[in-house]
Parts: sequence; C-alpha cells; structure tokens
Amino acid sequence: MQLEMFERKDEKNALLRRQGYVPAIIYSKGEQNEKIYLQEHALRQILSGMKGRLATTVFTLVKGKEKIKVIVKDIQYHVATYEILHVDFLRLSKAEVEINVPIIFTGVNECAGIKLGGFLRQVIRSVKVKCLPSDIPTEFILDVSNLGVMQAKRLSDIDMPKKVKPLVNNLNEVVVIVAKAQQ
Repeated sequence: MQLEMFERKDEKNALLRRQGYVPAIIYSKGEQNEKIYLQEHALRQILSGMKGRLATTVFTLVKGKEKIKVIVKDIQYHVATYEILHVDFLRLSKAEVEINVPIIFTGVNECAGIKLGGFLRQVIRSVKVKCLPSDIPTEFILDVSNLGVMQAKRLSDIDMPKKVKPLVNNLNEVVVIVAKAQQ
C-alpha cells in the first residue's frame, strides 16, 4: 500500500482537514518524530478495502524519491461523522515489532458441529506477536471444518512461522468453539 505524504510545518490541523488532508505523524525509535499529512481521499480508498488487516499492513509513504515503510499504530476518528482526524504511523526498521495479527477461519460452511445445530463462537480475534517487519503475517488461518459440537481450537492450533513469537501467557486459550444452540 503506497501513499503520498507531505511535510507538515505550521499548518493548522483543522485547515488541513477542510482542504481534504489528514494530519499524521511518523514515530521512530531513536529519531525525531516527523509531522506529515496525507490526502484523505487516497487514505479512505485504501482503508475501505482492509477489513481487519490494518494492523498487519505495511504502508509505503512516499515523498519525492524518499520511501518510508510504516505500519499504522492508531487512527483517531470523529465520534459523530467518522471523519479521520489523525493517523499515527510507526517507522519500520530492522528491529522487531509487536503487532496484533487477526485470526481468520476457513471451513465454516463444512463444519460438522454447525451442521448439527451448533454455532461458531469466536473467543479471541487476534494474537499479539513479536517479529521482524519482513516477517509480519497478514493473518492466521484456522480450519474449523472438523469441529463437532462443544469442540474448540486453541492458540496452540495456530500454525505460526518460526520467526514469529506469540506474546501470550497461555497457548491453551480457546480461540473458537462450536457452542450448543440454546433450547
């Protein structure tokens, strides 16, 4: 995902927003923070297709010939209009990052427990991991097709790459269960 960025000097945030821009900042360990702004239309267009993968998406911010690899750390929205007010980026370096990776399910339509009247209950939606920026997984996929009623998949069932370390206390925690329907 590539976005054009512009250096922000003394421009007021409210004025930038009225002109169709979003104020942002790039945080970087050991370096000075960089104030920038982005075109709101381009940002919204990219964000509209993300659906749960924002935290694991690496963006390339471009200013002239300079390209900076970043991930989104926070987005602030207006409470009533859902207008994007500000974006915080973290510059990626060769150091490890901590990131929440979403858990996605496959085999829901074939799930034996659902066919017998149960329903899928997702308990954990993402897993916090630590890895190098080049090893960031976009998602973890769990196949639930073989689950029966009252059977579950746990964090330990996730196939994690060797270079990705989970930052959880207990890998036995339930991620998803096929629960009984209430009578």
